Amino acid sequence: MRLCSIASGSSGNCIYAGSDHSHILIDAGISRKRIDAGLTDIGIKGDELDAILITHEHSDHIKGLGVLLRKYEIPVYGTEGTLREIENCGQIGEIPPGLFHVVKADTKFSLGDLEIRPITVSHDAAEPVAYRIESGKKAACVMTDLGFYNDYIVKNLQGLDAVLLESNHDVCMLETGSYPYPLKMRILGEHGHLSNETAGRLLCSILNEHLNHVMLGHLSKENNMEELAYETVKLEVTLGEVPYRGEDIPITVAKRDKRSAILEF
Repeated sequence: MRLCSIASGSSGNCIYAGSDHSHILIDAGISRKRIDAGLTDIGIKGDELDAILITHEHSDHIKGLGVLLRKYEIPVYGTEGTLREIENCGQIGEIPPGLFHVVKADTKFSLGDLEIRPITVSHDAAEPVAYRIESGKKAACVMTDLGFYNDYIVKNLQGLDAVLLESNHDVCMLETGSYPYPLKMRILGEHGHLSNETAGRLLCSILNEHLNHVMLGHLSKENNMEELAYETVKLEVTLGEVPYRGEDIPITVAKRDKRSAILEF
């Protein structure tokens, strides 16, 4: 399997996942031009995509969707609430008919040799999910846009070989920053985003001997820094009640404006 962030951050998100035979995008929150460029970099053409999985309807996850669909007519998968909001939002223009397919949380479906499991997350959207992708004995998950995690989330992240995990903000930077108070409370709340510290604690709960690729994603431009996210998550692992230290874990940080290295597993 392969996993690659084409863009990840508060300004736009688009993640590639695939195998030798199947290729999908998770979200399309950047321009079609940037998506095409990112795919070309990793040797994939837009018309080779089997599907686009949408996590939720916020602009930073769908802003490039309309243009992409009008060019390639790729099947789109999302929950009923997500697809309804996309159809009603008026942001992405006219969509060719028959491309939308409803999925349900905790109900697996297949795309080529990929098995997909939508996972319910707590976020201020209509019916948001994350996606776990498996092919053969390999498994990855893109887990962003959640205000908190619980036993259900931890259970669904067991046995991974790779994960892109939200590490959205530093709490101190957010609390002392320029955001208006209601927005700060939204981000910090149970329907907001994971902080660096919380991401590190969640990572401690899912570490296993096969998890050789950890990518931190969806960093806030205003309330985080790559080095801070990286060091904070490493420290949480080192201080956690796990048989690992931070330096034992191969952690990278996804960038908002350029693609990541390709994780192969």
